[in-house]
Amino acid sequence: MRTIQRLGDSSEFPPSCEALDYPNGLLAVGGGLTPQRLLAAYRRGIFPWYEEPQPVLWWTPNPRSVLFPDELHISRSLRKTLRRDKFRLAVDSQFARVMGECAQLRMDGLGTWIDDDMIAAYSTLHALGFAHSIEVLDEDGALLGGLYGVALG
Repeated sequence: MRTIQRLGDSSEFPPSCEALDYPNGLLAVGGGLTPQRLLAAYRRGIFPWYEEPQPVLWWTPNPRSVLFPDELHISRSLRKTLRRDKFRLAVDSQFARVMGECAQLRMDGLGTWIDDDMIAAYSTLHALGFAHSIEVLDEDGALLGGLYGVALG
């Protein structure tokens, strides 16, 4: 039976092959959300995902979800909406707002895993040039939707 490694402030991640099969990909617990740790994690395909009051849980599931743009299906109704040219894309124009909106409770009442510590950590990564946001804005520049992520290399 595999055990989960508890990370200290300076601990390194265990090899990804030590991740649990159930729950799929749980690799380690604890440690802080420092920029150094987050970058080390993302470089190895590891990411934090937890809900308060849990400690930070580090994951590397197998298989991973991957989106392939050339396989994306856009419905006819969405194509029609997009042709109206009433939207524009922006990059890194509202990073803090996108994170804040993503952290809001969902309509179904379920919680969110994006807490204040996560927002602070990713905001630091953004200031360092590693975290980015993509925003969809309306004609007046109001935020309609967005996403954030980490870019390496």
